[in-house]
Amino acid sequence: MPAKTKKSTESKDKTKETKKDKVTKKTTKASGDGEEGEKDDKKKKSRHESYSSYIYKVLRQVHSDIGISTKAMSIMNSFIQDIFERIANEAAQLCRVNGTKTLSSREIQTAVRLILPGELAKHAVSEGTKAVTKYQTSSGKTAPKKREKKEKKEKSEKTTESK
Repeated sequence: MPAKTKKSTESKDKTKETKKDKVTKKTTKASGDGEEGEKDDKKKKSRHESYSSYIYKVLRQVHSDIGISTKAMSIMNSFIQDIFERIANEAAQLCRVNGTKTLSSREIQTAVRLILPGELAKHAVSEGTKAVTKYQTSSGKTAPKKREKKEKKEKSEKTTESK
């Protein structure tokens, strides 16, 4: 009987050695000069996008005394990702229909109106408009159409002043 246990421990030692060998081979490949055909065997940590922190911030604003479970947070996160994807797809479809290659806030606004129901769409559009306006004022940019109208107005004022 003792001979059998000795063989089993020897086979375990061999598997441990082979695992160690594999690890050293991987590290030598990864630290190599990047020769032709070699790839790093290290796995990059995949990015997992989540809206959890933002959901929690909104929850604190609305109901500061209420918490949220992990499962409920996961459901809310999936919900937001789904709505985001629907709006993006609808906005892309609108661009294709209109023959434009640039996705603007106008397409997003229309997509929101098409996807979200009634009062929710109205609130979403007003909050989106408010966010875009805040961004434009903070970055010193004005909307292109407004800028064109402003320039035309200034030109017409200059021509009336010179007369």
